[in-house]
Amino acid sequence: MTETACIDLFCGAGGLTHGLQAKGVNVVAGVDVDENCRHPFEVNNNAIFLLKDVQHLRSEELRTLFGSARFKILAGCAPCQPFSTYAQRYDTAGTPRWALLYHFGRLIRELEPDVVTMENVPTVAKHKVFSDFVNALEETGYVVHTEVVDCRAYGLPQNRRRMVLLASRFGKITIPPPSHETYVSVRDAIGHVVPVTDGEKDPKDPLHTSSKLSPINRQRIRASKPGGSWRDWPRELVAECHKRATGKTYPGVYGRMKWDEPAPTLTTQFFGFGNGRFGHPEQDRALSLREGAILQGFPTDYSFLPMGQKVHLKALGRMIGNAVPVTLGEVIGSAITAHLASIEAGASEQPVESSQGVESQTCIA
Repeated sequence: MTETACIDLFCGAGGLTHGLQAKGVNVVAGVDVDENCRHPFEVNNNAIFLLKDVQHLRSEELRTLFGSARFKILAGCAPCQPFSTYAQRYDTAGTPRWALLYHFGRLIRELEPDVVTMENVPTVAKHKVFSDFVNALEETGYVVHTEVVDCRAYGLPQNRRRMVLLASRFGKITIPPPSHETYVSVRDAIGHVVPVTDGEKDPKDPLHTSSKLSPINRQRIRASKPGGSWRDWPRELVAECHKRATGKTYPGVYGRMKWDEPAPTLTTQFFGFGNGRFGHPEQDRALSLREGAILQGFPTDYSFLPMGQKVHLKALGRMIGNAVPVTLGEVIGSAITAHLASIEAGASEQPVESSQGVESQTCIA
């Protein structure tokens, strides 16, 4: 693979970067506003972390990081919350997070990278900011490809669909075909993880920490069935809000996952039993932070905080839940490396006029 340099905007804990690097894309730096992301990004990916708000990021800073690499790649996943189905019920169009995609576009215009990629929730395509982004790329000379990717088809043990955009100055980039005919299950992914009780921490892995349940929630999870919900409980355990007519339309909370199916889509609250169907299939607790990270495609030894530092469930849960799954990063990385390899191969086959005016087949390296 020829020399590349990639910068990952909105890099978070480094899920996208880790996947890109696994497929030969040289990520030189990541940018994020959360200082807590510095440790996981730098330690696991051997890349520079910039604590910056993309709205105030100058292209000159990134141009220096790109250096003299032959192919320059700009990647990013702007926060998806404004584009989610839930957020569409509210007037969020004026919030600063909506502007982040426009700032991403600004940096593309100023830097003119060879390849651009972004991912977000599928509903992002319904919003004007996304169509503006695509139109600006095409007007600047990029060939743009968008596709909703079912991450299960590539080995992620989680029901997660994401909109992926790939754009190149050299022609169309396409997503590789699915690699898995059979989905990876929860059992395949975390069946080997040592048991812990609610509120307990694995002494060998601080990230394998489970949130403590209240006495009533401990009774509730014991009454829960894999794939079920609060509707399976005795009436005395059902929350008052769910007994009302308005609460009966929310069956997807207080449930256990199924061992032999992929996990539900992880949110930033996956470590809480009452926040979705995030109960362990067998043990009386919610997912641990480590289990959530594994279901997001992170390696089992991925470090999220320095040795000895206190584990904060909410902060780390948000970091893990917001991450681009490493598996999806690998899919995008495969698409980019295959595309650039074909460009390089095509360039090497072009006849080059020698100094004597005679055609030769000199490789352009």
